[in-house]
Amino acid sequence: MAAPDPHPGIRPGVRLGVDVGEARVGLAASDPSGILATPVATLPRDLDSLTDLDEIVTQARDRQAIEVVIGLPRTLSGTEGVAAQAIRGYATALHRRLGGIPVRLVDERLSTVDAHRSLHASGVPGRAHRARVDQAAAVVILQAALDTERSTGRPAGESIAGRKPRAKRSSTTSEGTQP
Repeated sequence: MAAPDPHPGIRPGVRLGVDVGEARVGLAASDPSGILATPVATLPRDLDSLTDLDEIVTQARDRQAIEVVIGLPRTLSGTEGVAAQAIRGYATALHRRLGGIPVRLVDERLSTVDAHRSLHASGVPGRAHRARVDQAAAVVILQAALDTERSTGRPAGESIAGRKPRAKRSSTTSEGTQP
């Protein structure tokens, strides 16, 4: 008889966490058990050639990630503004490049604040935060997603799925006549 799963609410497999900023992209990864998120890299944001997306794809494939979790910046009231729409576009572009690896958006409110607190508590001097805060924010985002999945038994956030084209509506009415 197999031993019981020590973490029954979570799917096994590596996940990547992504914090997208205007200048940099923070990247974190979980262990294969999906328990702990750790920092991986800070990538320069490349709005022209999108090499940051290429690096995330490489990391996801090399690590055999089961999904990528991207922080969605909502306002404190929970609404979505221009920044959230830009991240939705980024997530969609990444999803298209990943070739089947799921992408999920999770609420990232205050993740950067938590990342700065964590760095400060770790003894990292304030002037060194800039180089590490994006990775730390990616860790905060990914760890929150892992903890949510462990407690609910379901993946956190919202799936970015390739949308199927809508069926074209017929130009005839239900009686078969032209409108």
